[in-house]
Amino acid sequence: MLKTLRNAFKIKDIRKKLLYTFAMLVVIRIGSQLPIPGVETAFFKDFFAQQNNDAFGFFNAMTGSSFTNMSVFALSITPYITSSIIMQLLTIAIPKLEEMQRDGEDGRKKIAEYTRYVTVALALIESIAMAVGFGGQGLLSEFNAISVIIAVVTMTAGSALLMWIGERITENGVGNGISIVLLFNIISSLPSDASTLYTRFMSGKSVAVSAVAAIIIVAIVIAIVVFVVVLQDGERRIPVQYSKKMQGRKMVGGQSSNIPLKVNTAGVIPVIFASSIMSFPVVIAQFFGSRINYDSIGGHILLMLNSSNWFKPERPVYSIGMVVYIALIIVFAYFYTSITFNPLEVANNMKKSGGFIPGIRPGKPTSDYLNSILNYVVFIGACGLTVICIIPIMVSGLFNVSRLSFGGTSLIIIVSVVLETLKAIESQMLVRYYKGFLND
Repeated sequence: MLKTLRNAFKIKDIRKKLLYTFAMLVVIRIGSQLPIPGVETAFFKDFFAQQNNDAFGFFNAMTGSSFTNMSVFALSITPYITSSIIMQLLTIAIPKLEEMQRDGEDGRKKIAEYTRYVTVALALIESIAMAVGFGGQGLLSEFNAISVIIAVVTMTAGSALLMWIGERITENGVGNGISIVLLFNIISSLPSDASTLYTRFMSGKSVAVSAVAAIIIVAIVIAIVVFVVVLQDGERRIPVQYSKKMQGRKMVGGQSSNIPLKVNTAGVIPVIFASSIMSFPVVIAQFFGSRINYDSIGGHILLMLNSSNWFKPERPVYSIGMVVYIALIIVFAYFYTSITFNPLEVANNMKKSGGFIPGIRPGKPTSDYLNSILNYVVFIGACGLTVICIIPIMVSGLFNVSRLSFGGTSLIIIVSVVLETLKAIESQMLVRYYKGFLND
């Protein structure tokens, strides 16, 4: 990785793109420190410390702690991510959008435009819910119409600005701008996580105990990162053979290829969906504050849905929520894969182009074969996602570690974005080398 970056800085065009990306990230960090006018910046930090609630932990990590600090980028790019997922699902469900996506660059630009509109709408809804729902509980210094409007406009504008910055990075920088902004926000939370681990396992301990604790923590993190890399890059390659045919006086075709089925086909989407569903009732309950009776059946269900109560030795029954969480991850892994990869369509395209899987008849048998392999691969990927997400929660529960934003989901995002960005840099370097070769 370091060698790739060092070589990239030697090329003027790529160096400019890297510096432009860095400058945009500096702007983001400056905006993350600017408080919203009329807002108590420490409200959410104190509020969730009292509630002992992890519902907003991942959301806060995605915003780079801008949410708990209530800066102008409090919503960050989460509305854009949500709108992108919504548009991707609608593209599968609505034939007109699917046709638009197949129209090439013009169709994709139109879908991107719709995504921006949905982003602003979602940011507006979320900011209104926060300003009105928590405004009277102490979020706003003065809970009146003017304060609510100022907070709503500021948060919506901040989210729209971050979306614009992400698109500018994609156009003038390196890699996917939205992914890089998300990566930068998550990485900015690492110092606080390191401080939390130091306070819990090393502060006040002897040098030997602290050294052993540090070695164990580093070893666990490295092992998880390596596992994430293997999971992200792992794929099952299905061989494909193309039959020879006559075109004019020449015999063409006959080459061999393969269909790469990624082990983690759905990426981090199943975890985001599962976490959102699990945390939604808990988030709604926060609007009612002390009126929630946690001794009732509904209260116990809310405690089961809260991941901060899992793996607690004194309350093992609440870990039942973890089983629901794992089941949701597996279900959404299959669901998202089913709408992004169609074995029947792949089999038909192969048949039209004269391709076949050795030993498998073209058409329906090929589709059934791909579907069986895909089900097996998706299950392995879902199990891998589950392991990555459960380990940090297990450590937090068993060792009573306070909320860590650097969880399994964050690791998956960090590794995938870093790998994606490095590949983008290497591809730009490769194009530049090809240009130099052609010019010579």
